[in-house]
Amino acid sequence: MIEIMSTFQQKIPVNAQTVETFIPTPMTLDDRGAAAMLHLRQQGADLAQFCANHAAEIDHHGAFPTEEFEQICQAGLLAAPLFRELGGLGLGIEATMTAPLLSLLKQIGWGNLAVGRIYEGHVNALQLIQTLGTPAQIERYARDARDRHKIFGVWNAEASDGVKLIPLDNGCYRLEGAKTFASGCGEVDRPFVNGALPDGQWQMCIVPMDEVSTRVDMDWWQPAGMRATASYKVDFTGVEVDASTLIGQPGDYYRQPWLTAGVIRFAAVQLGGAEALFDATRAYLREIGYTNHPYQEERLSKMAIALESGNLWLRGAADQISAYAPVFGGYPTIPQPQSQQLVSYTNMTRTAIEQICMEVMQLCERCVGTRGLLPPYPMERIIRDLTLYLRQPAFDVALSSVGQFVLAEPATVNTLWMHE
Repeated sequence: MIEIMSTFQQKIPVNAQTVETFIPTPMTLDDRGAAAMLHLRQQGADLAQFCANHAAEIDHHGAFPTEEFEQICQAGLLAAPLFRELGGLGLGIEATMTAPLLSLLKQIGWGNLAVGRIYEGHVNALQLIQTLGTPAQIERYARDARDRHKIFGVWNAEASDGVKLIPLDNGCYRLEGAKTFASGCGEVDRPFVNGALPDGQWQMCIVPMDEVSTRVDMDWWQPAGMRATASYKVDFTGVEVDASTLIGQPGDYYRQPWLTAGVIRFAAVQLGGAEALFDATRAYLREIGYTNHPYQEERLSKMAIALESGNLWLRGAADQISAYAPVFGGYPTIPQPQSQQLVSYTNMTRTAIEQICMEVMQLCERCVGTRGLLPPYPMERIIRDLTLYLRQPAFDVALSSVGQFVLAEPATVNTLWMHE
């Protein structure tokens, strides 16, 4: 496991209960830190290559990337999203570590989008806990990730039979209803299973899956792509949890900028999938000796331009996160007037990368034709996975929010995204 120690610490309130927690100041990359970042990149590259080599074997219903997550665990990447003082690297929670996180997610997405989807959910969950949890909850779940190698996730999607949290007289809560798209089902040990309280407010809740009994509908998940995510429907009716599993206050899950700014994580994974298509397309054209055709040259140049644009968007988003506050999204107890600015920029990043991925897929199909979309070539599988993964919710809402922001702001365009 990589260890990076901060040079000094300061007390800052970090959650809705205004608890004082030790958080590192932005890390200076001295020789030790630079070496650790180089090691992280190499770990990501090795993991990505293993994922790519193994992806076709787990591209079927009922599969899960078990070996991939064994390697993630061995590399210390389950603990990496924790604050450094908790034994992690601060990936996804310390603002200065946003760029390394996005790079790692992109590498994993290059190897296998299904692995990237589940690992991104793990990062998301630990970010929510460290932002909105109590000190006791943070320490408890940090131990689960760091010492017990538990995988976390966020299972928020549901249909009309969604989850409700029913308070009991003994201080516990009974769950009723089901979650859909529960990625990593059967392997994710600590998912957020958020639900509605009797007054309708949305409450975050972590269910210890290894301690409860649920009903899993595997047949519900019959996708064209992302088969190895094991995103089943899970019925939690009858499960009881105590109050210590409730994270934050009712409605905290939807607080901005935390809810929206996190879209840059899945955008990074998606861009990794598009980069995998680019590399696979070039390898195929070289194999069949079709690299000197002017139309192929034009298509590959368009793909290269699109992908570099995506990388610039990720870099810009990481800069925005770092400039906003020392930790991802800032501190819930400290108002931040530039919240909508960050939300708008991350929504732009999400939108741009979706369009980039769609362009790359179309150009790949034109480059390789029907023959290149058949096994053993990986392009068809990557396109299936990426097509499904791109269908994230509320796309139009995300796009319209950018328009609302720029129409309301009097600043000139060259200063719209600048932080004071």
